[in-house]
Amino acid sequence: MAKLILTQEVTGLGAAGDVVEVKNGYARNYLLPRGYAMTWTKGGEKDVERLRAARQAREIATVEEAQQIAEKLQSQPVKIAVKTGENGRLFGTVGAAHVAEGVEAAGLGSIDKRTVEIPERVKTTGNYTATVKLHADVTATVDLQVVAEK
Repeated sequence: MAKLILTQEVTGLGAAGDVVEVKNGYARNYLLPRGYAMTWTKGGEKDVERLRAARQAREIATVEEAQQIAEKLQSQPVKIAVKTGENGRLFGTVGAAHVAEGVEAAGLGSIDKRTVEIPERVKTTGNYTATVKLHADVTATVDLQVVAEK
């Protein structure tokens, strides 16, 4: 088992700053190469405090604020314009950063791209859904309209 410090939130494992133990292969092949974690050391405990402080600064302070933002996000769809080829196929894919930019462009506030999860790959134009984790207790479902850029 490998002892790691998470540098980002990993679904089903923990949040940034958490110290976790995972199997060696998962750490070596997935978490470490993608930058989701770093190896635990005694000196790394200082990094844990820094990561926790950064996470708290990014989090929305109260559940009430998070619920208000969630209501805004669920009230209207977010339109994302992307370059497309024939038959509405995208050049690339729509990611969390595109969703965060689309939410801000729609005037619904600003969200951190690291809190956005898109359950399916967006490779064509159409309607999709994404979830945004605003607080430990509040998640919002965002309707996405992926359209061709003019």
